[in-house]
Amino acid sequence: MHLPLPKNRPVEAGPGVTEDHAWTLETIEALFDEPFMALLARAHEIHMARHDPHAVQLSTLLSVKTGGCPEDCAYCPQAQRYHTGVEAQKLLELGEVVASARAAKAAGATRFCMGAAWRGPKDRDIPKVAAMIREIKALGMEACATLGLLGEGQAEALKAAGLDYYNHNIDTAPDYYGEIIHTREFKDRLNTLDQIRQAGLKTCCGGIVGMGETRRQRAGLLHALTCLPQAPQSVPINQLVPVPGTPLADARPLDPFEFIRTIAVARIVLPDSVVRLSAGRQQMSDEMQAWCFFAGAGSIFVGDRLLTTPNPAEDHDLALLKRLDLHPMDRPPTEGGTLQETTLTRVHS
Repeated sequence: MHLPLPKNRPVEAGPGVTEDHAWTLETIEALFDEPFMALLARAHEIHMARHDPHAVQLSTLLSVKTGGCPEDCAYCPQAQRYHTGVEAQKLLELGEVVASARAAKAAGATRFCMGAAWRGPKDRDIPKVAAMIREIKALGMEACATLGLLGEGQAEALKAAGLDYYNHNIDTAPDYYGEIIHTREFKDRLNTLDQIRQAGLKTCCGGIVGMGETRRQRAGLLHALTCLPQAPQSVPINQLVPVPGTPLADARPLDPFEFIRTIAVARIVLPDSVVRLSAGRQQMSDEMQAWCFFAGAGSIFVGDRLLTTPNPAEDHDLALLKRLDLHPMDRPPTEGGTLQETTLTRVHS
C-alpha cells in the first residue's frame, strides 16, 4: 500500500504540521509499514527534489568537556553514576579546540560541533565557550554546540558569539522517554528547544534508535519532531552504541533494515531538514550506509571519535563517498567525477 501524503490540513488542525502536511502518529507508523523498496524510492524522490542527492555535509564533533555528567541517560558512557572507564575532565583550553577545528577543516569538515558533558552550562562557562565559537567562525566554519539545558540568556549569548546551530536531541518518543532518562523530563528538552529558536539559532534535534523501543515508538520520535513549532534544520538519527557499564550495554541490536526505514521515514516527514547519519556508523557496513544515503541521509560526522565512542576514519569515509559517486558538500567533484584529492588529518578528541 502506498500511503498518500496528508494534504491541505490547516494549522488549526493541531500540532504535527510540516508545510501543508499534518502528520499523525498513525500516518507515520503506516509509513514504516510500507514495502521497503517502495518506501525508499519515495524517500529518495523527496531527497532529490529538496536537496542535492550527490552532496554530503561533513561535520566533526569534539568533546570539549568529557565525563562527570550528573544525568542518568541510560545510553551515555559519560554519566558519572555508571562505571564505563570514562573519567571526568575539565573544559579544554581554547588552543586545543582551535587545533582540532583546524584539523577538521583540513579533513573536509565544514561544521565543527562541540559537546560538553554538563546538565547545563553555568554562566561562568559561557564566555569560554563563546571564545571557542569565535575562533571556529574565524576559520570559516559553521559552529555547533551541545551543552545541555540552557539557562536564561545563555542561548542569546551563544548566538552573539556567532553560534550557528545548537544540538539538543529529544532522544526518543515521549511515551518511552521515562524508560531511558529520569533526571530530566521531556518538557525540559522542549523548553531548551524553545530558547534556541527564540534566540534565532538553528536547531539540530533528533534521537537515538535501538534502545529497546518499538516501531511505534520510533514513529513517535519522528512524530514529536514534526510537532515542534518549527522543523529542526538538522535531524541526527543515531544508532545506539552499547557501552559496557551503561544500562543499555546488552540492548538487542536493531535490524539494519529497520534503521534504514527510520532514515527514509524521517526524510519523508521532515522533507526540508538535513537528515544526519550520526552515531553508530562504526558498526554499519558500507552497504548499509549506502542505503541510508539513498533513503535521504545528507550529512555525517568525520573524525575517529564522536565524543567518547568510535567513528570511521576520514580516509574510509571519503573513499566510501567516492565509491558511491557522492562528494563532500562545498567540495564539488572534478571533471572526471571523482573527489578532489585532500590531505587527511585525523581529529582526536
